[in-house]
Amino acid sequence: MPAHADGSAAGRAPRVVAVIVTYNRRDLVLEALRAVRAQQPAPEEVIVVDNASADGTADAVRAAFPEVKLAELGANYGGAGGFAYGMAAALADGADLIWAMDDDTIPQPGALSALLAARARYEGRAPAIVASTVLWTDGRLHPMNTPRRKPMAAATERAAAAASGCVPIRSASFVSVLIDAAECRSRGLPKADFFLWNDDFEFTTRLLRHNVGLLCTDSVVVHKTKTFGSTDVDPGDRFYFEVRNKIWTLRGTSLGPAEWVLYTGATLRRWVRTYAASGDRRRLRASFARGLAAGVRTGPRPNEQVLPN
Repeated sequence: MPAHADGSAAGRAPRVVAVIVTYNRRDLVLEALRAVRAQQPAPEEVIVVDNASADGTADAVRAAFPEVKLAELGANYGGAGGFAYGMAAALADGADLIWAMDDDTIPQPGALSALLAARARYEGRAPAIVASTVLWTDGRLHPMNTPRRKPMAAATERAAAAASGCVPIRSASFVSVLIDAAECRSRGLPKADFFLWNDDFEFTTRLLRHNVGLLCTDSVVVHKTKTFGSTDVDPGDRFYFEVRNKIWTLRGTSLGPAEWVLYTGATLRRWVRTYAASGDRRRLRASFARGLAAGVRTGPRPNEQVLPN
């Protein structure tokens, strides 16, 4: 039977598998699951990866959603490890499309159908990624984890995206992205060793290099972060992961030469703003120094060495 560009067999809709990674957010992940299961159409399978939560998340998911596949990890592998594990499970489950989201992402009615419709409308090579529009709880566009529009996109790219009700993007976060499983199989999973920060940036830029990425304005999710803010808010000790992982990304092959210059410059500017706004610059300097050393001297280990079998 011939296959469509999305990997599905001719005559049937693509198999969508949702992957949600959670850690100590029992109530939020239950709300997210209710919203995911209420989608029309709903994903054919939902996988929840629990990073060893200590708040009863796993028991609550089992009780409220017995049909959900629950992967209980024995330790906290971070967002990067959780999505790498969950996407591997989705691929093994025969996914054509993977709908990835954090546990504080609440898809609004029609979010998934809008992603699927935008993907189907796009003329040309099937998009590798279609991302949702991300709002905060008060309805404002959320500055954190917002898909990055593609710099220097050609007029033909912008026109093709607009005809599908979208805009071209170069990267996205794991706050509601629909991923072509065939591209994931071809180009690899998220790098689990990132643990947190920049794992989604590295993964999506890798998949979108020489591929199509779209931001769908009709697909809306609410990102229920505790505060409304951007990525240059003082992260404290976690700045280590920002620095190490961004250096790992810049040392990789997911960016072209001109993009490398652009994103390196943007990174340096953001780091300067973060430092200037910090209330504890000594701690931030220590985190930066550790991240810089690790980013230059080491590289991410293969997922097989990081994740449980």
